Amino acid sequence: MMSEREKMAAGEWYTCVDQELEELRQAAYHAVHEHRTLHPSERGKISPSLRQLLGICTESTIIETPFHCTYGINIHLGEDVFLNAGCTILDSAPVRIGAQTMLGPNVQIYCAQHHKDPEKRVAGLEVAKPVSIGKRVWIGGAAVIMPGVTIGDEAIVGAGSVVTKDVPAGATVVGNPARARG
Repeated sequence: MMSEREKMAAGEWYTCVDQELEELRQAAYHAVHEHRTLHPSERGKISPSLRQLLGICTESTIIETPFHCTYGINIHLGEDVFLNAGCTILDSAPVRIGAQTMLGPNVQIYCAQHHKDPEKRVAGLEVAKPVSIGKRVWIGGAAVIMPGVTIGDEAIVGAGSVVTKDVPAGATVVGNPARARG
């Protein structure tokens, strides 16, 4: 029988109300707290515990505070990635962000899709869908990237947009739901 963590990693329905997952969330909470409390002279650096927690995090990555993630272990950041203040990544599935990509303030990336049946939803049943963001992408402030979305290289997502579908390389999308700017 698979654990809830194994189900989550396999992209199957799992319950997030689980002791092992709670322990992982607590580890992320502590690492994010350490990062948030770095001395101002260390601005632009990533705390040792957050760097160790993240799946991939290069020396050139900048994560401004505040920052929040669910697990951290599923976040993979390329060279020169910049996450502005207030970014939230709910990484129940892999989140891959390519080199030289910039996220504006308060960008939110969600991987969990909750069950539509209210009884199952209240029980914590959800499925994790990966998010992939290409190289040299710009995501404007307060944009929301929904579960399962892929954003191609050099795309632009306008501020405040809600991205519910894949974005082709080089495209500019805006609005709610985000659509190609014509």
